[in-house]
Amino acid sequence: MLNDSVIERIIEAAMSKTADFAEVYEQESESSSVRLLNSRTHDAKSHRGYGVGIRLMSGTNTVYVYTCEKSEEALIKLAKDAADALKGGNPGAIKELEALCRTTPSLIITDPLKVSKKDNIAFLKEASDFALNYDELITQVASSYTTSHKIIRVVNNEGINALEDKSRIRFTLEAVATKGNEKQTGRLAPGSMRGYEFVTEYPMIEKTTECCESAIRMVNAGYAPSGKMPVVIGNGFGGVIFHEACGHALESTSVGIKASCFSDMLGKQIASSVVTARDDARIEGEWGSYMIDDTGRQSSNLLLIENGILKNYLVDDLGARRMGCEPTGCGRRQSFSYAPTSRMSNTYIDNGDSKPEDIIANTEYGLYCTKMGGGSVDTATGEFNFAADEAFMIRNGKVCEPVRGATLIGKGPEILMNIDMVGNDLALSAGMCGSISGSVPVTVGQPTIRVSSILVGGREEN
Repeated sequence: MLNDSVIERIIEAAMSKTADFAEVYEQESESSSVRLLNSRTHDAKSHRGYGVGIRLMSGTNTVYVYTCEKSEEALIKLAKDAADALKGGNPGAIKELEALCRTTPSLIITDPLKVSKKDNIAFLKEASDFALNYDELITQVASSYTTSHKIIRVVNNEGINALEDKSRIRFTLEAVATKGNEKQTGRLAPGSMRGYEFVTEYPMIEKTTECCESAIRMVNAGYAPSGKMPVVIGNGFGGVIFHEACGHALESTSVGIKASCFSDMLGKQIASSVVTARDDARIEGEWGSYMIDDTGRQSSNLLLIENGILKNYLVDDLGARRMGCEPTGCGRRQSFSYAPTSRMSNTYIDNGDSKPEDIIANTEYGLYCTKMGGGSVDTATGEFNFAADEAFMIRNGKVCEPVRGATLIGKGPEILMNIDMVGNDLALSAGMCGSISGSVPVTVGQPTIRVSSILVGGREEN
């Protein structure tokens, strides 16, 4: 990593013209991955990377440049070029660097990067073989394993000098069931910041069985009906709707430019009184966790919504300037190739008071979505649509036949107000989130919830 004196000279060069803020982001990374298709190795990769990003701000004007160069001469030239590109503002003083902040992945027992690809492939092959032989309807199995280790350092003219190790591990398996022209997929994709013991302790065959059963169940199911109805959404990855339809609209990326449906709503009711939600980047070992963000600030356990009242936004450095408030430690980026912006970490609706079985029993008729899939959302309006990967009809308070093809359609603000029951079975699920600062690891989550009325898109069988 660059030494302090070199970084100080880079910052001085960056602030030689009109910048009032300068930041150097340095990254060293290493990763390993394998992919299998129908138990055969599709590819196996290893990667090492290094890069430096330099960010300048003057008021709310910003310039970001990056390079893989490590020489002092090249970096100072890049900083001066960035300074020339920035207009407006006044040069700021460089504060004395604070003590270096370092956090290490204490939960790691076995370094995943030291485990051979042969062992990674054997782990995936056992599960793939099992799935392919589970039932004749399972026609394809895709699986993958990836682990990464990243060291980041962030130094700026305001005194931040922070360093953090970040290690993550994740694997996936998708089992495809085919019946005629119809295909349905069961999927698992756990992730963690633990070591390889996360893999060895994971009940892979049990979870692979669940994937196969889900795919078979859905390929044999009839179609979901259409219309407005109560919808019960299962715990865990069901939280993707909150993440997309509400979480993104609470980021200063959109709030700071008045492009969010929740702009100027602090202290106001935006959800039902049974809804409390958090963004907690400090959950030990969780996939979306970190101790410092990618601007060198300490992460936080941020209360977003309390009993329906909006308490906080997710605010990065630039958003703080636009909004006139303090950053919340949520500035994130995929790599040195991206400038940071406000992003979620581990974002979830917190536990309520209802038992999941009571939520079902109190629903006379409706849809029970046990597994959610992908979707889209417009943060300005809150409009969204999400597919249900697995769903069942509810009749007379009981879970009945499985149905496929269900899509949930609505607006985030309306759905939040229509949540009338929240379970006590909070679960979290790993995912990846894309935005203007690239793709970053996030966790979504919730307990079982009920939305009293939501539009379901589906169709009746011919």
